[in-house]
Amino acid sequence: MSPSDIKEALCVDAACSGNPGKMEYRGVHLPSGRIVFHFGPIKGTNNIGEFLAIVHALALLQQKGLKMPVYSDSVSGMAWVRNRKAKTTLERTDETAQALDMVARAEAWLRGHPQTNQVLKWPTEEWGEIPADFGRK
Repeated sequence: MSPSDIKEALCVDAACSGNPGKMEYRGVHLPSGRIVFHFGPIKGTNNIGEFLAIVHALALLQQKGLKMPVYSDSVSGMAWVRNRKAKTTLERTDETAQALDMVARAEAWLRGHPQTNQVLKWPTEEWGEIPADFGRK
């Protein structure tokens, strides 16, 4: 199997300049390459961005009644979603409050909604960079 074999999916990724630093995330429709959503930058961490991107994708798909997998290359982000709890150590400051408030809302959304779309690991070693990648490595 390769990405070209996938008929419907969203893939998500985050980027952060510094840790913490300017964090942003986005979701891309895999077959078309179209950016479906983009958020940021705000002060946060890469793991927070990965988590928020997955939850954003799940909420959007559920809101629109769409059934398709969400691909992420983030083991941490996927674990946080599975556990419905972000394991961040980011300290709350005036600059990080927005990111931490979004994390709290995402956790609450996960607790209140059944997961109807699969979250799958993007096999970077086999398929290359995830299409939602920001290309800043």
